[in-house]
Amino acid sequence: MQRLVVGLAGLLALAGTGVTDFPPPPAPCPRRLTGLVGAYGQKALPLYVLEDEGKLRVLSAGARSAPLEDVGGDAFKVPPPGFRAGETLTFSRDADGKAGAVRIGNAVLGRLDLDVDGAGTFRVAPVRPVAELTEEAMKAPPPAESGSFTASDLVELASLDSTLRLDVRYAGSANFLGTPVYARGRALLQRPAAVALVRAHRALALRGLGLLVHDAYRPWYVTKVFWEATPRDKREFVADPAKGSRHNRGCAVDLTLYDRGTGKAIEMPGVYDEMSDRSHPGFAGGTSVQRYHRDLLRAAMEHEGFTVFEVEWWHFDYKDWRKYRIQNQPF
Repeated sequence: MQRLVVGLAGLLALAGTGVTDFPPPPAPCPRRLTGLVGAYGQKALPLYVLEDEGKLRVLSAGARSAPLEDVGGDAFKVPPPGFRAGETLTFSRDADGKAGAVRIGNAVLGRLDLDVDGAGTFRVAPVRPVAELTEEAMKAPPPAESGSFTASDLVELASLDSTLRLDVRYAGSANFLGTPVYARGRALLQRPAAVALVRAHRALALRGLGLLVHDAYRPWYVTKVFWEATPRDKREFVADPAKGSRHNRGCAVDLTLYDRGTGKAIEMPGVYDEMSDRSHPGFAGGTSVQRYHRDLLRAAMEHEGFTVFEVEWWHFDYKDWRKYRIQNQPF
């Protein structure tokens, strides 16, 4: 998979930056441009249209252009030098102002949904039926581990701060497999990781934001189900059950931000569990505000001892994950 990401210097600039020291947010994307931002063309090689400092840019094959020149209507010209220099992009909008396609020369590129449905949930077609895979996985033994480990002390996140919000997707059907894999919507972490997460959550209150948790401790058998159900070309987004997951150790958490005033989730460049370039923590597309919030989430979590997973902006591993054994206790 291509990595359409920001430069290394931009990512390193986030290191050690907490919520207090994080810069103020950028101006919102101009309303006229909001409906044009997105992915177009072929899924294997999409053309991304992004917004940066109130201007549109195009992004493809790792190349980022200069800001597009607004030539009126819904037409934008690519200035030289750079990707598609001198060409004009003309967008076609629907009644809601969202572009369904963009014309470049004689080519018309349709908008891509990237396997995200109308409700904002990423979907894949499971390789085999999930119920069948679950039955097999629950009979299988987790990988054997030698050595000494810290005693498990999983705690319910909701018990530590009532303003933490939960939206445990795997307890319902709004997940990439389209079916529940948990009997209950619980979120547990090893106590040190849980306490650190609460610190990040409370620091974000300074920005009127909080943490919305999608998943935390995950029994090993569920990791095996995910691996077996996921198409091979997307397995970089799921853990190999032969090695176990940091979720299985109670030291990984999937989350996003929510607005404490409205209670609504904050929009990011891609959606939870999406298996595309948009999930990369350094993906350069989307809008300035979307990227800002993704990077603020990362700064808040890394300041408290978590590390973002290399292909998922929402997945964070606690620093002491190696100290805990793989667990397989169902909810």
